[in-house]
Amino acid sequence: MTARTRLPHLLMFAGIVYFVVPLLWVVVAATKSQPGLLSSPALWFADEFSLVDNVRQLFREDDGAYGRWIANTALYSGVSALGATSLAALAGYGLARFSFPGKRLFETALLGMIMVPATALVLPTYLILSELEVVDTAWAVILPSLLSPFGTYLIRVYVAESVPVELLEAARIDRAGELRIFWRIVLPMMRPALVTVFLFTLVATWNNYFLPLVMLSDADLYPLTVGLTTWFNTAQQEAGTRVLFNLVVTGSLLAIVPLVVAFVLLQRFWRSGAGAGALK
Repeated sequence: MTARTRLPHLLMFAGIVYFVVPLLWVVVAATKSQPGLLSSPALWFADEFSLVDNVRQLFREDDGAYGRWIANTALYSGVSALGATSLAALAGYGLARFSFPGKRLFETALLGMIMVPATALVLPTYLILSELEVVDTAWAVILPSLLSPFGTYLIRVYVAESVPVELLEAARIDRAGELRIFWRIVLPMMRPALVTVFLFTLVATWNNYFLPLVMLSDADLYPLTVGLTTWFNTAQQEAGTRVLFNLVVTGSLLAIVPLVVAFVLLQRFWRSGAGAGALK
């Protein structure tokens, strides 16, 4: 290793440690009982392996609240990811391959929306949804998550670079309709971009905390982020009577598993060729 490459390697190693250590702590801590969590070393296992007991207790606590929360999170994330990906695909393709009045203004506004933090829009969104009387319902979390300015811009750039205009013109010469062109030709070619938008939206909605915290007051509608935070606050306030730290840690570990599975199952689409749809 030369002096020129030593610094980049050290920075990469530091970054790996920065991201891996918290995950390692969660994995180790989830195997400990409540006494072991407080008495044993942070990054090493306790004498007693309690992961199975923690999982059982986790799904029994509060009459199975964790099961409801994980089902709510899956619903919010799945519907939001599918809806946001569909809308981004339609809007991105339209911006990339069609001309219409106000297109440049719309693209400029799209870039502006990307720069606005999502948390800054939560309170205005709450006021709008309260007028529509959908606050404290699942739609209060799903509807704001359907809009993905970043996903729309990503697909717009991807289509402009990877979907040849000549291919679309050839399909039009063959008298294919615009919907058929989009469904049979453009969508297969956009697969890597669609998977990227889907995963970004899925992760963002799965980990969203502030939006459901503001929109929901019914504990049965909570997602994992709000529900586990509620347990954590309870554990801090009632440490002498109701200790839930081990359940919060175990619940946090299980909450990661669906995201890991989604990435493992969908990563093969990133390796697919951008022109796969042109061969069909």
